[in-house]
Amino acid sequence: MPKRVLEGVVVSDKQNKTVTVLVERRFTHPLLRKTVRRSKKYHAHDEGNACKVGDLVKIEEHKPISRTKRWIVLGGGNAEALKKEENKELVKKKKAS
Repeated sequence: MPKRVLEGVVVSDKQNKTVTVLVERRFTHPLLRKTVRRSKKYHAHDEGNACKVGDLVKIEEHKPISRTKRWIVLGGGNAEALKKEENKELVKKKKAS
């Protein structure tokens, strides 16, 4: 069975080799037919202490590392840098059309 991969934002990096990642999911409410946002925090293993608060990261399911850690950080980058790249791509598309 494939391992789940989630994407979220680092909200805490105060622990050694551990980051807290906030993952947000969106779904349509079955009765109201309105988009609802739900979020959950996961503790993920960050071996090199590379992630900082605000970074956009991907985490993957893993065997239990400690009492609360069942995820590892796959990688990611700064959320601001990713947004800038997306904005540049949008500008290029608008200029092309």
